[in-house]
Amino acid sequence: MYIAQEESFGPVMVISKFKNGDVDGVLRRANTTEYGLASGVFTKDISKALYISEKLEAGTVFINTYNKTDVAAPFGGFKQSGFGKDLGKLFSPSLTSHLTVQINEKTS
Repeated sequence: MYIAQEESFGPVMVISKFKNGDVDGVLRRANTTEYGLASGVFTKDISKALYISEKLEAGTVFINTYNKTDVAAPFGGFKQSGFGKDLGKLFSPSLTSHLTVQINEKTS
């Protein structure tokens, strides 16, 4: 699916089906793109969300929310979505990769 492989800027959300329990298959599909600015995970299972956030190749992972950021958190992507991070206090960005995880604790 073309839209899931490109880095789109705008009000775009890709929702794709997956077999129940096939989290690793979803991760493979999500990580095959050459971009990795941000991603979102929506689930009631916070343990599963944290597992997924560790495996996703994206600079920011939103859990049960999207595009709600802390201005002091490092911002930047992986792969072709940027080099290094803006904001935050990071040392030697060429030797490390940093992930920002935003969690909405309110579930309705």
